[in-house]
Amino acid sequence: MKSIRILFLIAALSTAGCKLDITNPNGPTDAQVLTTRDGMITLSIGMRQFYSTSGLESLILTPGTTAREVKGITTFTNILELEAGGTGLPTFNGNVLNLWLRLLRVMGMAEDIMANASTVLASDAGMRSGVMAHANLFKAMALGGLATAFEQLPLQTNRAGQATFSDRKAAITEAIRLLDEAVTLVTATPPSAAFNSQVAGTDFDLINTIQAYRARYNLVAGNYSAALTAANAVNLNARSQFVYNTQSPNPVYQQVQISANYAPRANFGLPTTLVENGDGRLAFYLTTPDKTINGEVLKTLKGFFDAIDRPIPVYLPDEVRLIRAEALVRSNGDLNAAVTDINAVRTQRTGDPFGVYPGLNAYSGAVTSDALLVEIYKQRGAELFLTGQRLEDSRRFGRPAPPANLTERNRNFYPYPDQERLTNPATPADPAI
Repeated sequence: MKSIRILFLIAALSTAGCKLDITNPNGPTDAQVLTTRDGMITLSIGMRQFYSTSGLESLILTPGTTAREVKGITTFTNILELEAGGTGLPTFNGNVLNLWLRLLRVMGMAEDIMANASTVLASDAGMRSGVMAHANLFKAMALGGLATAFEQLPLQTNRAGQATFSDRKAAITEAIRLLDEAVTLVTATPPSAAFNSQVAGTDFDLINTIQAYRARYNLVAGNYSAALTAANAVNLNARSQFVYNTQSPNPVYQQVQISANYAPRANFGLPTTLVENGDGRLAFYLTTPDKTINGEVLKTLKGFFDAIDRPIPVYLPDEVRLIRAEALVRSNGDLNAAVTDINAVRTQRTGDPFGVYPGLNAYSGAVTSDALLVEIYKQRGAELFLTGQRLEDSRRFGRPAPPANLTERNRNFYPYPDQERLTNPATPADPAI
């Protein structure tokens, strides 16, 4: 595994391939990118664009297929292999390889920014803090995405292809450290107006996104107090989103609507016992015409994925409410407070920054830890449909698991790509399933 060269990434932000060290003779040199203010800004923008197109596509659709949110319906072998899952998923599967390579590319770009921005932007403190915190955030997001899919992964890229591996717990710990450092950076020196206009733009909210991902990864790590603290720091009226256009299209729209490689499963891919009639999110995310493939009813996709230029949220405010509820329940906290957050999600009919409205009645079930965890999983399954989190949720909530049961997920973790194993002798043994 090699860290990608900066000049190639800027010239080919929306492409994916197997090599990580390719030179574009018409692009800027590494020195021009890594030693100039304009280079740092351009690389920061390019890193986010690459994540929002290539990285996010893989994170949503590959684990999304494994966790049964979408069904692979193409004749392409790699998608059919992913759809079948189980012990037969080969180590040369192209979708798994793309997930691996694309998120490692994001890591490599973030590391290059982190290694150079403090020097290059030494005389511009507000730009430096913003660029550094932004890089920390995206490296953390890449680590978290890889930890969703793989039992072990590198915490640092390596140009010689000799990266060492750590377990996913260490990866989540490192992601949290990076996000904590990002908070320190922006607290000590708020990002400048120039950073906000030239790098973040009007659609990306750096500070609230950092806090939302701190809450997400602390929850995954079992750091419930820290998850609550971070969640409470998020402005639930703020909106942070990835934006697209015809040159950088919405990647899920491209794969589902245009290429027709996938189709969303009915009821978000959840068991019918976990879906309520009248849930407004069904109509938000899914529509007709239906199609039936191998006896399974599939829907047409809406929501954030029905146009080439439809923005995709970086996080959803109701995820933050559900993080609070889960953290309270799992830490033996105030169950009534958890119900309050659950109901804030369930009953919402106005005011959501992204217009996602369940419109359900208040929760009327038992106020016990077990019952509330089922309800939280149910709400996450609908609210966070196609956000790349279902596979992680399925494991954390102890849902039916392979090899005995493939109905809610057909793998626990992916095998390591052959390309990694062929070049890096430190690659671990593949998981059984």
